[in-house]
Amino acid sequence: MQGGLCLALDNQISLLRGEQTGYRSLTKVRLAAWMASTKREEAMANINVVNLGGQKVGELELLDDIFATEVNDGLLWEAVKHYRAALRQGTAATKNRSQVSGAGRKLWKQKGTGRARVGSIRTPLWRGGGTVHGPQPRSYEYQFPKKKLMGALRSALVAKISEGKLTVVDSLVVDEGKTKLYRNALNKLEAGKTTLLVETSRKLDEKLYLGSRNLDGVELVLSSEVHPYDLLRYEHAVFSKDAIEALQETLKKFVPKRSKAAGKEVA
Repeated sequence: MQGGLCLALDNQISLLRGEQTGYRSLTKVRLAAWMASTKREEAMANINVVNLGGQKVGELELLDDIFATEVNDGLLWEAVKHYRAALRQGTAATKNRSQVSGAGRKLWKQKGTGRARVGSIRTPLWRGGGTVHGPQPRSYEYQFPKKKLMGALRSALVAKISEGKLTVVDSLVVDEGKTKLYRNALNKLEAGKTTLLVETSRKLDEKLYLGSRNLDGVELVLSSEVHPYDLLRYEHAVFSKDAIEALQETLKKFVPKRSKAAGKEVA
């Protein structure tokens, strides 16, 4: 009787311990999920919108599926490598034995002279002869998946925002297309030595183009043409509100399914 009673008590204690352990593990999971969702909301909830004078005029809500992600360094490296490969001219060339100057006749007879046999003065073994397996003009460009390119662009934007080097302005248009006006505006925005200006094709103004084209270290690109290499190359990026919204809509189409599923689970 005593042995059976002790065994029953041991079983009840084990069950209670198991329930406590399960409750604790479940609580930890829920707490981790809540902290992750809170951290995402706080980290990438919105960004200030300022005017060209540096004064705050509003806020822009950022999509968590796009901006609440980690920076993928490997993907950025692949995107930059692809971009720089496409820039190569690929004009390096050498002449083979059919292209160098020189007669094609046999210099001396094959046998009886005591010298080494030779068929042409253009042989690669001699100075001034052709080059074997030398470089020829070619294109270094190769295909790069668009989904990977959009992922690299998303990582570049997240890196810029986390470093505090991305500014969103309500408009990039000034009264006159003067270089001095844009220089003063960039100084007020603390844009740094090199700056990337991003505008949409619908809002691209002639004054913006004329006023920014002569600025040293400043480049103007469209939101549909911005590349991760551009964001990494320039110290600061200045987006118009319309440009960042258009870019968000484009990147939303290429959000990985895993990120969408994770966002739903956390919610």
